[in-house]
Amino acid sequence: MRIEHLAIYCENLDLLRDFYTGYFGLECGSRYENRAKDFSSYFLRSKEGGARLELMNLPNLPVGGTPNKCRGLAHIAISVGSKEQVDLLTEKLRSDGFKILSEPRTTGDGYYESAVEDPEGNYVEITV
Repeated sequence: MRIEHLAIYCENLDLLRDFYTGYFGLECGSRYENRAKDFSSYFLRSKEGGARLELMNLPNLPVGGTPNKCRGLAHIAISVGSKEQVDLLTEKLRSDGFKILSEPRTTGDGYYESAVEDPEGNYVEITV
């Protein structure tokens, strides 16, 4: 078994697409539109493979709870390859005005990571 993809409903598809492609180097497929359902989405993927990320929009969808404060998907984790890259990307995101939720550190279970809030409030871990 393998996880094929995770999906995030968002308000602004292009804003989140630009965040994940710009900061994490994910590649974006073409925009899918279903006008009958007023639904649109993008699939993002890493050059290295692995699970894809689907960004979806359905206007007027209610917003859930705050990150890590509600049931359901708590966060996504994206590996950037090294401690140095975790540190560099964390500082780049900070200098670009993104909220750092957790500073770079080694966690109790041995991960080296930091965490940032994406443009729509999703909790994103940056890992080795």
